[in-house]
Amino acid sequence: MGLALGLILPGIEGEYQVAADRAVDVLKVVGLGVLSVATLIFSLLFLVVQWAAGNFSHRLVLFRSDPVVWRAFALVVGLLVFSVTATLAIGARPTVSVVVPVTAVVLSAAALVLVRRLLLNALRSIQLAHVLSDVRKRGREVLRAVYPPPNGTDGDAPEGGGVRRLPDVTSTVVWPGDTVLVAQVDLLRLIRAATEADAVVVLKAPVGTLLYTGDVVAEVRGGRLPDAEVLRAVVAELERTFHQDPTFAFRLLCDIGLRALSPAINDPATAVQVLDAVEDLLRLIASADLGDRSIADEAGAVRVVMRLPSWDEFVRVGFDDLCRAASDAPMVLSRAGELLRRLQEVAQQRRRRSLQERLIWVEKELAGRHPAFVYESAGR
Repeated sequence: MGLALGLILPGIEGEYQVAADRAVDVLKVVGLGVLSVATLIFSLLFLVVQWAAGNFSHRLVLFRSDPVVWRAFALVVGLLVFSVTATLAIGARPTVSVVVPVTAVVLSAAALVLVRRLLLNALRSIQLAHVLSDVRKRGREVLRAVYPPPNGTDGDAPEGGGVRRLPDVTSTVVWPGDTVLVAQVDLLRLIRAATEADAVVVLKAPVGTLLYTGDVVAEVRGGRLPDAEVLRAVVAELERTFHQDPTFAFRLLCDIGLRALSPAINDPATAVQVLDAVEDLLRLIASADLGDRSIADEAGAVRVVMRLPSWDEFVRVGFDDLCRAASDAPMVLSRAGELLRRLQEVAQQRRRRSLQERLIWVEKELAGRHPAFVYESAGR
């Protein structure tokens, strides 16, 4: 777009004309000035990314993957291309349309607006409350997308009860390449291929896990589906993402809490804030139907079965490691006990036993290691 505008706008003829040398001066100042500012800003952003990784989690890539980062960079580069192209297109003209300098000023203003937004997002990415809020928000979005609302079935039904009886296995798909991380699955491609083959694909590699050479990726049931079609649907990347990964938010929150409880930092208040976010996510799925999920095509026939975490897996990832690391932090243990008691009130009946076992352990830890804290809490 910068190249096209730089070639077209100088050729506009009209009543409002300005001296070409003045327009060229404006283009030089705008192009080089905005580029210099953007270069400085992006250099500083590398420090922000490094600081966030060192203080929160190396897996935290919310700011780095923010679309505004690349949009601001693209607009700045486009503005530079426009300025250079327009300067060359003006050439030896005595006058040029006023549209040229006006466009340069408008584009520079838009670039500065994006740069300002970029700076504000960078500031948010180094503030604990904003980071926890963003992780919790993304986690809630994924959980709502993966797990439908409760359907009113019996609360004592086994996890993954929504998976229907499947046909016999016709083939097994294994991973032929090097070790990769399953970032997400192209469900549209997989459903379309399974529908054409009249087959059901049972995915054995959950999103967010590593695939080693020879690992089973999926089972094809019913029809005949080439292994290549299944493998093309597996999106492999170097890092975990929020797409289709319901435990990633729990992993990030636990990372932040564990780093806060490390002897080098020793910040139990941060771990308490992490538990606030963990409770919010656990309450969202406490009454949901978890486990494997069947995905149907447009005709209502099941075509894909995804392996999804159970309730115990969520609690183990988001709570257990953090709670055990907080043995010397009575503030965190007390908040953990409160979390477990409140979850028992909203969780399905079959999930309360595991919560009760963890609550007993937390209370023993508090009574054995911090009896004075328990006494003061009871007095209040």
